[in-house]
Order: sequence, then structure tokens, then C-alpha cells
Amino acid sequence: MLQKKMLEEVYDECISSGFLQSKRVLDVNKVHDNLKISENDMNGGKTLLSEQNWGSAYKLFYDSLHLLVETFLMFDSIKSFNHQCLFAFLCLKHPELELDWNFFERIRVRRNGINYYGRLITEDDWKEDKIGFELYTSLLRKEITKKLKDN
Repeated sequence: MLQKKMLEEVYDECISSGFLQSKRVLDVNKVHDNLKISENDMNGGKTLLSEQNWGSAYKLFYDSLHLLVETFLMFDSIKSFNHQCLFAFLCLKHPELELDWNFFERIRVRRNGINYYGRLITEDDWKEDKIGFELYTSLLRKEITKKLKDN
């Protein structure tokens, strides 16, 4: 059974392993494109939900949120080489967003279960994470838009 790691422990491992690195240039066009891609993923996920295709919808919602996290951290000039480190940086370095590390770990593990271990997502899995996906996607989209206006 996988043992859950604490946020600070994961962050420290990411730094020492070199999985978090500085990126120098903010590409505003890429930010705009990522916002559109994320929105398209969300819309595709909503269509799949209406068909009760929980796993495929889950992957699209995850991809949408992951892309928004990646895009948000472009403003910090941060690039991550894995999802866990990306989420750890976001949660640890942006406490003002009041994010739930356990949510990010849960969705990451579930998404990896789909992609790598053939795990099915149930309707209950979806219901448990639905509000988090919606809340954090909306929050990050709003914060990215605000940062675009400031640049």
C-alpha cells in the first residue's frame, strides 16, 4: 500500500531531485492557449459525464486542472518534471489560495490508476472530487486572468 507523504516532504524531495526548475521567460501566448485548451478539456469532460463515462471525464477534468496549475506557475517561472512536484509547489508556495494538498494527491493517484494500472473510476469517485475540480479550476482560471492583466 502506498504511504501518503506530507506536503513539505514531497516538496523537499522535488527540490533535491531537481524536479522543480526555474524557467526564465513568460510566454503570454502560451498562457492564452493553455486557457483555451483547459476550457476545451472541461467541456469535453462535461459531455462525457452526461454519458456517465466517469473515467474518461475524470481524465479530462484532471488534465484541465493540471494544465491550469502548470500555467499559473509560469508566472512564478517554475517548471516541474512531474505532477506531484507541480502540485506540491503550488500548495506550499501559494498558501493564499487555501488549496487542499490531499485533494491534489487523491486526484493524481486516481488519474495514475486509470493511466497506468487499469483502475476504473466510479460515479462515487467522481462525486467525491467533482467540487474540488470545479472550485480549483475556477479559482486558477480567475487568478491566471488577473495575472495576465498585471503583466
